[in-house]
Amino acid sequence: MPVEIRPRPFAPWLELGQYQDRHLPPGAFGACAAFVGSMRDFNCGERVHAMTLEHYAGMTERQLTRLTETALARHRLIDVLLLHRIGDLRPNDPIVLVAAWSAHRADAFAACREMMETLKSRATFWKKESTRGGERWVESNTPAFEDR
Repeated sequence: MPVEIRPRPFAPWLELGQYQDRHLPPGAFGACAAFVGSMRDFNCGERVHAMTLEHYAGMTERQLTRLTETALARHRLIDVLLLHRIGDLRPNDPIVLVAAWSAHRADAFAACREMMETLKSRATFWKKESTRGGERWVESNTPAFEDR
């Protein structure tokens, strides 16, 4: 059950295919739900031309591992994958890949969404955005799905 935080760009669809080919035998699953999040070029009404993502090494990996373990325990899953970028990013750069494999689509969809929503609301990542007006830290995470 890999969870990786990477300081370098990655190709999410290539990663997904390679992981599936290496770790899941043919016919082992009926569904894969995947989410890829990439950097937007706007936030809070301003254009954003770059962003730096930082994390709390060790703690963030434990948080992400815990959220994948929770998804595996709650849903009938075969496997999951979670990759997240840190470092300097530009608009359209992939930031996160979350995937869930299951025998049935409902479990894969539910687990993928749950992992992504938990990551966005609780994981310890910090974003510093570069705008025309200078640099600024993003002050809050996305509210938890159940709180919206």
